[in-house]
Amino acid sequence: MNLVKAIADAFVNDIAIDLGTANTLIYVKGKGVVINEPSVVAVQTGTGLVRAVGNEAKNMLGKTPGDIIVIRPMREGVIADFDVVGKMLKYFINKAQVTRKLVHPRVVISVPSGVTEVERRAVRESALQAGAAKVHLVEAPRAAALGANIPIEEPAGHMVIDIGGGTTEIAVLSLGGIVVSNSIRVGGDKFDEAIMAHLKKYHNLIIGEKTAEDIKIKIGSAYPLKNVESMEIKGRDAVSGLPRILKIDSVEVREALQDMVNKILETVRQTLDQTPPELASDILERGIVMAGGGSLLRGLPKFIAKNTGVPVFLADDPLVCDVIGAGKFLENIKKYETQFNL
Repeated sequence: MNLVKAIADAFVNDIAIDLGTANTLIYVKGKGVVINEPSVVAVQTGTGLVRAVGNEAKNMLGKTPGDIIVIRPMREGVIADFDVVGKMLKYFINKAQVTRKLVHPRVVISVPSGVTEVERRAVRESALQAGAAKVHLVEAPRAAALGANIPIEEPAGHMVIDIGGGTTEIAVLSLGGIVVSNSIRVGGDKFDEAIMAHLKKYHNLIIGEKTAEDIKIKIGSAYPLKNVESMEIKGRDAVSGLPRILKIDSVEVREALQDMVNKILETVRQTLDQTPPELASDILERGIVMAGGGSLLRGLPKFIAKNTGVPVFLADDPLVCDVIGAGKFLENIKKYETQFNL
């Protein structure tokens, strides 16, 4: 029997994918997370030839000659460029299958709960184009909850906030199903855009995406920090067109992020308001769990807790919750295929 299983395993190459706006993560059955790279592709203009993918392509942002363009093919949690996503997925899937490139894998992909049927079909077709044998889609909040080790199959209410690069998914789960969910197209990218817009409006300074992300990570917050932090940034003066250095502090960055943070808060409140009383009672007792890279904005759990009156906790490893959860679906594919109609 063990020999039969060993032979079967040699020809099964199942993978789970968190196809994110900011990053793509891949989980290989039996190995765990093997790829975590930016969802970025550098393409040769005219020929469409892929020059770089992932980390290498992200390093090219804002630095390419005219015959190369750097593309982020995922926008707000959905596919913005079907062909480029297909090429990116093919690259990552091949990279994940070091020894099994001839085997077409079964694939589980985490997708936002608010995507349309057309968008779901686009994700599925991109994976098939990239070499998948069969594709299953699972809602991001459910995957994030499983990845955060939330016992979603018990008869009790659990709430998860999953903030990715392009979307924020908020859901209440019980008995393995999603009872209430809301999805807004606000995430890490909108945080970056808010910082860029603020600096241009109030300081006439134009900066790129990488600089905005750096500011967000280093001194960004949703709640006042114990000490005011500051940093010097470099950009281009919008009036003179010349390079300029500006010193900004964490108070100003928090103000720049306030509108985006408030949109997330309002959606959390809306979801709590839509939750049945018995499940709301469970959530008040157990708290809300936050996952996704956007949840790492400093002070965000505290900000939401203070403004809702519900305890909020950060998952142990927010960045990989979705793909770990999708991996758990993968490990129990026969069970979940029927239970959740994957």
